[in-house]
Amino acid sequence: MRPQPLIAVNDVEASSRWYQRLLGCRGDHGGPEYERLLDGAGRLLLQLHAWEVKHEHGEIGDASQPRGNGVLLWFEVDDFDAAVARGVELAAEVVLGEHRNPPAGEAGGPAHREIWLRDLDGYTVVLASPDGEAALDAAERSA
Repeated sequence: MRPQPLIAVNDVEASSRWYQRLLGCRGDHGGPEYERLLDGAGRLLLQLHAWEVKHEHGEIGDASQPRGNGVLLWFEVDDFDAAVARGVELAAEVVLGEHRNPPAGEAGGPAHREIWLRDLDGYTVVLASPDGEAALDAAERSA
């Protein structure tokens, strides 16, 4: 099983460019109504859909409501430092700055680094390094 999240956005083409730059992925559909974003191996990462387009399924959301309340779009990236730099280049709003999860000095958990950003539509996007990437060394564990 693989998740295939779809989010409604104001400008599919602008959001596609933003996510492609941030995640280093590529578009697979294109156009102003719908986009599929794929990773380097051709796996679907994210779908973008215009709010006002109904297609055969009808409306998928209410554009007057807050975007993604309680939902985080979470991406594990192999190139965490480069992805953070791309977020800076995009001038993405930082919701929660770069940090270790769990907090520095605590053992357990995913032991990775994260940064939480805001996309063009107000969705929270989390970039995370691979689990274990920020494991504590022996000195930190004994402190």
